[in-house]
Amino acid sequence: MRQPESGRLPLLAVAIVLAALVAGCGERPALNRGDRAPSFALQAVTGTTVRFPADPGVPTVIRFWADWCPYCYQEMRDIGPTAAQLAPRGLIIAAVNAGQERAKVEAFVARLGIAYPVLVDEAGATARAYGVSALPTTFFVAADGRIHNKLVGEADAATFERLVQELLTAEVSRGRP
Repeated sequence: MRQPESGRLPLLAVAIVLAALVAGCGERPALNRGDRAPSFALQAVTGTTVRFPADPGVPTVIRFWADWCPYCYQEMRDIGPTAAQLAPRGLIIAAVNAGQERAKVEAFVARLGIAYPVLVDEAGATARAYGVSALPTTFFVAADGRIHNKLVGEADAATFERLVQELLTAEVSRGRP
């Protein structure tokens, strides 16, 4: 029996997990700019429950990821400095793991030393509610709960920071600090 090529196995794993995320969800919502972001309550790896939207509403970045995603590793590291720098301005960055068990998520977070909130969505229900069909997918949500921007796929640290700054600039123009 022929062994699979090393590059094909990770792609197969990606296809299987994405299929599991969207299986049985019927027609996925096409969430884009201006749409209201679905609410959720998920447990963070720290054990606390994080609710979205926060009360009072604050600008929030919701990033869906998984440890098998080849683009997620570096991006999870790159988000840290932006999260720390902009937290005093009220920005929340939440990384939602899409469909993996808690122990695997905790090990990944510990290995990278991630300090911003990492949430566990073991069943993938929140990812389905957002219509996530590729990882990473990031939603930049205004304080009013509407999606300001959406990024599907890989982005470098500069692109991520630019999109966060656009979100915060839009909040200021709406009269929010």
